[in-house]
Order: sequence, then C-alpha cells, then structure tokens
Amino acid sequence: MIATQKLTHHNLIPLLMNMMTKNTFSPPLVLRNAHVQSIFNSVGPRKFRAKRIAKKLNSKPLVLSTPLNIRLTAEFDYCEDIYTGTSKNAVIVLLHGWEGSSQSAYQLTTAHYLLKHGYDVLRLNLRDHGESHHLNKGMFNSTMIGEVGDAIASFLKEYEYRNVFLAGFSLGGNFTLRITADRAKELTIKAAVGICPPVDPNSAMIALNNSLFIYEKYFFRRWTRSIRKKQKHFPDHGFSTELKKVKTLDDINNTFIPKYTPFDDAQSYFASYALTGDRLKELAVPAYLIASKDDPIIPIEDIDKIIAHENLVVEIQENGGHCGFIQDLSAHSWIEPRLVEIFNSYLKA
Repeated sequence: MIATQKLTHHNLIPLLMNMMTKNTFSPPLVLRNAHVQSIFNSVGPRKFRAKRIAKKLNSKPLVLSTPLNIRLTAEFDYCEDIYTGTSKNAVIVLLHGWEGSSQSAYQLTTAHYLLKHGYDVLRLNLRDHGESHHLNKGMFNSTMIGEVGDAIASFLKEYEYRNVFLAGFSLGGNFTLRITADRAKELTIKAAVGICPPVDPNSAMIALNNSLFIYEKYFFRRWTRSIRKKQKHFPDHGFSTELKKVKTLDDINNTFIPKYTPFDDAQSYFASYALTGDRLKELAVPAYLIASKDDPIIPIEDIDKIIAHENLVVEIQENGGHCGFIQDLSAHSWIEPRLVEIFNSYLKA
C-alpha cells in the first residue's frame, strides 16, 4: 500500500495528494525482497526481454548538439513503427540512472511499453554514458543539468510535439525533477516523473556503502570502466595513476571530485544536486516522485527533507526496491503502466 507519512509542513501536500490515488504496487510474496526487486530491474528475465525488444525497435540514433557545443547521444523511437493505433502527438524523454544508458534493460522495456501506448520515446544519454565518452573532453558530473536541458531543446527544435513529458530513473529521476523545476515552460514539459531519485546524495552514498556489498562493487566497477574509456579517448587527462590507487567508491569520490570537478570535496559535490529544502520551489507543472520504503540505496526518510509544493506529488510504495517495482516472474514492471496512467491524464488534444 502507499505509505502514510508523518504530517509536517514539509510533506502535508504530497501526502494529501497521495491519498487521493488508488494506484498501489503489491508484488507477489516471492518478489517482495528489496534486493530481488532492485537486481531484477536490470538482470534476469527483464534483461532477456530487453534484448529481444532491442532487435524489434527501429531506433534512430541521434547526436544532439547544444549551444555550448556539447554533444549528447540519444535513440529516438516512433510509436508508429510498432503500434498500429493513433499516435498521441506526444514524446516522453527517458533519462537513465548513473552508469546506465539508453540500452539499459529498464530503458528498453519501458520505452517499448510506452510505444505500444501511442507515445514516441527519446532515450537520452547523459554525458559519458552509452559509449559517448569520445564526444566531450570534460568528464560527466551530476550538476550538468544545463546541457541535458539544452539537448532536449535541440531535439524539440527539429521534432515538434504538442505534448512533451519527462521521466527518469534513479539519478535520471533527480535530473528529471531539477530540469522540470528550472525549465518546464521553456521545454514545454506538461508533466514529469522521477523514479527513486537520490534526494540527499550524501545520505544516499552512506546508504549505498552500508547496504549489500554488491551495489558498491557494481558501481565501482562501472565507474572505473567509464573513467578508463575517457582516458583512452583523452590521454592528456592522465587518470592512469589515480586509477591504480582507488579500491572503493569512496576512494574515487575523494580522488576524482576535487581534481576533476569544480568542488573541493565529495560532500559539497553531493550537496550541489540535492533535492532537499526548496530546490523544487519553481515547479510550474505536475511532477511526481515515486519511491519505495524498502529502497536499499535511497533512504526513504530523505523525502521529508523536501519542502512541499502544490505541483509535487509524492507516491511512496511499501515495496519496489531501487527502481524495480517488479510485479511478476517475467520481470514486468509496475512503473510502466503507471507512467502511461500519469501521462495520459495530462495529454492535450
């Protein structure tokens, strides 16, 4: 069931809005473990289905350039290629999580579901994700919402839509909510959904380190691999010495953040993209934050750090893990029909 939250001035409005929805996620008992939910988001049956879907999609690869000459890659899918009904004249921009990509299993299955329901989909890669390390010399960091918004604007100059929606998973959900708060009118965003976004990244990093060891190992392996790819394309970065020394995520944070970002330390860097306090005060369109109480990476209590806003709807489910919400043994996700339900309610004819 959707959780009831402690009534404070911070979360009263989201709670009241939450109570008006009957949509809840209730997985079978065998799938209620938070780690099963989180892991099945990207591997196992969902990954197998994603591989089949990737072969069916007639995706158009794009390189989107911004006014500052930043280039981001994306894959664009038309619903008419696989769906025989009427297009909704709507596009959903999907943003992946940290060290994911447009080819991540959850991106592919979600895109496929949205396409079947009449939405075109742009699966946009963040900088240095999705084999795009060669396109920009500067390294990715999580403050780079400007270039992501600019890439969306570049896309919309060429492809005009009456309905534009934005949805993101994990770090992509954090990007989604910040971009919507800052640029919804300019980008003509009608509504947005952030799924399991890090609200307080400092807190999330502590939770990740204290959770099941596989999460820290997974992100360490993925991040170091990404840094090596960057080094290959831009040898003058000189990452080799640092990479030989790091053994943990904390090592990378403490080594690379002071040297290769504008921040003096990891704590100030993480604080810079938090959703806490009044960061979302400029929300001018409906934005949804969907989270689960058993998320092993994102502490659910961090949501209380967000000051309530009339356009922010917070949906907290009892189960779901981190971005999983897996509802059967074929690893279909409850999030996919929930996105359709939400965005259908904001379509403009």
